[in-house]
Amino acid sequence: MNVRALIAALWLALPLHAQGFAGLGQAADGFALPTPNPTFDFPADLGAHDDYRIEWWYLTASVQDADGQQYGVQWTLFRSALTPTGPQVWMGHFGLTTPDAHYTGERFARGDVGQAGVTPAPFEAWIDDWSMAGDNLDALTLRASNGEVGYALDLTAQGPLVFHGDSGFSVKSASGQASYYYSQPFYDVTGTLDLPDGPVSVTGKGWLDREWSSQPLEADQEGWDWFSLYLNNGARLMAFSLRGGEGFHYASYIAADGTMSPYYGDALIAEPLETATVAGRNVPVRWRLALPDRGIDLTVDAVNPDSWQATLFPYWEGPVTATGTHTATGYLEMTGYE
Repeated sequence: MNVRALIAALWLALPLHAQGFAGLGQAADGFALPTPNPTFDFPADLGAHDDYRIEWWYLTASVQDADGQQYGVQWTLFRSALTPTGPQVWMGHFGLTTPDAHYTGERFARGDVGQAGVTPAPFEAWIDDWSMAGDNLDALTLRASNGEVGYALDLTAQGPLVFHGDSGFSVKSASGQASYYYSQPFYDVTGTLDLPDGPVSVTGKGWLDREWSSQPLEADQEGWDWFSLYLNNGARLMAFSLRGGEGFHYASYIAADGTMSPYYGDALIAEPLETATVAGRNVPVRWRLALPDRGIDLTVDAVNPDSWQATLFPYWEGPVTATGTHTATGYLEMTGYE
């Protein structure tokens, strides 16, 4: 049985619609669970946590060419322990978005053959020849191709790591489902996109998310809308809205010096303004995103409304721009639209 079939047989056999998007609301029996007041240990916490059911290394970049044309890049490695004693499997996602096209890639690997993995020091996350690597998270190289397009990027951090929620304990539901969650949202990015018409030199901003848990969603939470924005005042804004059940809303306002302020519930306004038909689904591609306590009120627009990741668990992921009280570039991820 190949790895994709293994994942499909073991993971997709779960009643996903009753257990959150992609099964992330299923019971965590036998797995470790995040607890409040975490203490992070680096470089170890750059690496994998096999006693938790799911984790990811998630890099997005909003970049521009010399003419100011916007592009988006996604590089993601997922690790999943399908049972507490059963196989570790890895899944990699590739995304490259232009205003006129969206390119997707996906790869799978078992955890016992060296085809994919993460080493904390020096840091490297890889699946086949897709890699994100550096001595630590201060400076990274990012390489991937789906055979049609690709990218080679260098990222240099200009600020500190940011720990979301309560010192990295990130609650996702009213009943307390949570993950450990930190980011490096201060990357400057330079490099090259390999497009069908030839290479394009780009510069821009990058954002790395690190998250792990065993039951990050409630069983009735059907999906989420997640934003990461680089504001023109040097601040960063991360916000997510979980749909289904009682819903859940959270935002991290990250000042230019890296100081993070958390906001919950009605403090965040995330309101769809316009939808488009994408892969046969009605998906919001224009949003109002507001954090009144910070004087933020934005209209967020997709660079390319057709940024659909047609992967094993399909979702929308692509670059955005924002106008309003601030201007911004960034990324939007939306899951659970059917």
